[in-house]
Amino acid sequence: MTKTNAMRMLDKASVSYETIEYKVDENDLSGVTVASSVGLPCEMVFKTLVAKGDKTGPIVMCIPVDKEIDLKKAAKVTDNKKIEMVAVKELLSLTGYVRGGCSPVGMKKKFPTFINDSCKDLKKITVSAGMKGCQLLLTTEELISFTDAKVCDLVK
Repeated sequence: MTKTNAMRMLDKASVSYETIEYKVDENDLSGVTVASSVGLPCEMVFKTLVAKGDKTGPIVMCIPVDKEIDLKKAAKVTDNKKIEMVAVKELLSLTGYVRGGCSPVGMKKKFPTFINDSCKDLKKITVSAGMKGCQLLLTTEELISFTDAKVCDLVK
């Protein structure tokens, strides 16, 4: 398997992780399908969403794959009045990642990162490894620490 930027950065920081590969269905990139494909419950598999705040600019948010972002809550906890999701066509140039393979680790720039507070109940979670077809499994604590994430309520 090709090492992604996310994996290289975690390796360099001596953060231990496991990779879980799965078959990609280009017609269904949903996180629920990913969770099913890797054999983990939805609450352990987090999707990475990128938005732009009116005050902060780009922000990264990780939420369980079966949940929906609450933009009002997210704006409040990120110190914005309003946020809007980044268009898929902007994702690659902004983050270095494509839809379905966006990781909170190893983006082109370090953006403020927020993880839904449901992660506090979990010892380990998965996020994209930075490419479609591969997830990183690591301790919740290390992901929060490495990304310098704020843990807060982000979902409806």
